[in-house]
Amino acid sequence: MITTIIVDDERLAREGLKSLLKDMPDIQIVAEAENVDEALDLIEKFKPQLVFLDIQMPEKNGFELLEELIETPAVIFTTAYDEYALKAFEVNALDYLLKPIEKERLLEAVAKAKKQIEELKLDRLRNKLMPHERVFLRDGDKCWYIPLSDIRLIESAGNYAKIHFDKYQPLIHRTLNSLDERLSDELFFRANRQQIINLNYLEKIEPFFNSGFLFYMKDGSKIEVSRRQAVKFKELRSL
Repeated sequence: MITTIIVDDERLAREGLKSLLKDMPDIQIVAEAENVDEALDLIEKFKPQLVFLDIQMPEKNGFELLEELIETPAVIFTTAYDEYALKAFEVNALDYLLKPIEKERLLEAVAKAKKQIEELKLDRLRNKLMPHERVFLRDGDKCWYIPLSDIRLIESAGNYAKIHFDKYQPLIHRTLNSLDERLSDELFFRANRQQIINLNYLEKIEPFFNSGFLFYMKDGSKIEVSRRQAVKFKELRSL
């Protein structure tokens, strides 16, 4: 079953999509939202594998929702406007369906979602790195083979990631999301959209703006933890 959330400010549009999806037994609709803030809470709660996402909504649009997500599910945009198609694929949308949605196009999009979700599951199983492992890094003509536990911080740099260990900060051609999929939750924590920290280098925690945290690291740096990630941290690490 593919757990799914529908996000659209128009009730009739949500009902129409649910009607089309009811004949697809692999799709399990766990929630629906009519605005971005509601959707963010529901995505955090249910952690769906797939989101059908409208673009034009009051206050915040569908692209702004994706900007606030740290762990992004498969996304199929549903909209009455074709001018956003290029931007949709730039943010790695799985498909782009124009309203009124045709059943045949919906079937195609759902088939893509099934394939991507299954491939992601297999990749996670194959590529998960354990805390005791060593990893190979290369930046230009420099190479390292270091214990994973020596990495204290990983930062996003567009389609690259900056790896902080010892006195070095090499750039590797990996996104933060792809690295987050591979790293062990025992050792690493996604503090925000831009940074993953090694919990062994965490020295002190203080409450911070908007119910977030401020992490003080052993090297003297400070890391801001978003409200949603602060909730996740407490769920994972509290007694």
